Amino acid sequence: MDKRLLDILCCPVSKTPVRLLSKQELDALNDAIAAGNVDSVAGVTVRERIAEGLITTDRKVIYRVDDGIPVMLPEEGIGTVQLTAFPGA
Repeated sequence: MDKRLLDILCCPVSKTPVRLLSKQELDALNDAIAAGNVDSVAGVTVRERIAEGLITTDRKVIYRVDDGIPVMLPEEGIGTVQLTAFPGA
C-alpha cells in the first residue's frame, strides 16, 4: 500500500490513524475467520480470508484492503475485542 495514502487514512468513526496489519495479526485474524468466530461491526459473519488489512493504532478496529483499496466503511470494520487469540490483545 502507498505510504502517502496510509499516512492520511484514519478510522471513519473515531478518526484514529491506521497502520498495516502485521503478518502475525493477519494470521490470527484469518484463523478466527476460518473458525467462524468473526463478525463485522454490522453483525455480519466474516467468511472470506483477508489478504491485507489495516488496524487502528489503538488496536480496536480492523478494516480489510481489497486489491490495494482500503474498505473504510464503518459497518465493514472488525472489532478486535472478539478476537481472543489476537496478538497483544
